[in-house]
Amino acid sequence: MSSRAALALPALACASLLAFGYYLQYGQGLNPCPLCLVQRGFFYGVLVTCAIGALHNSARAGRMVYGLLAALFAAGGTAAAGRQVWLQHLPPDRQPQCGPDLYFMLENFPLSRTLEKLITGTGECAAVDWTFLRLSIAEWSLGWFVVLFAYALWLAFRRDKSSAPHSVATFPEVDGRYR
Repeated sequence: MSSRAALALPALACASLLAFGYYLQYGQGLNPCPLCLVQRGFFYGVLVTCAIGALHNSARAGRMVYGLLAALFAAGGTAAAGRQVWLQHLPPDRQPQCGPDLYFMLENFPLSRTLEKLITGTGECAAVDWTFLRLSIAEWSLGWFVVLFAYALWLAFRRDKSSAPHSVATFPEVDGRYR
């Protein structure tokens, strides 16, 4: 697989996941919680990094930079999705209280408090409004971030076929294997 195609694949996956998220928001009426918005940001980070890498079509060093940067965004998404999955599995009496929505916080709270709420999540982040195959959106997101992280690391450290050491053709009868 060429570097261009290898980098376009996660970009296409992220675009598809984001499109499905917007479908759930605008088509099904599920409003995203603060941690969902953070995860969207990390999906956008992987998308943009891989799309630029695919368009750039750089050599091995460039592919390593794009792969590591995409892995960094995927790791951040894994942390955010993991936090949301943890919140969803807390007993109801231990879940944080629901807070105001993001737009209200941006208009009325200091930026540091808004960022704190975005990262730690609120009670609405613990709600499970949609499932597929018994997994919540956050659990699906966590799975995809783990896959994207592993794939980005593979992209960063894979060897080109052209740079692999060429094996010297050997003849079995000379090597003594058929004696």
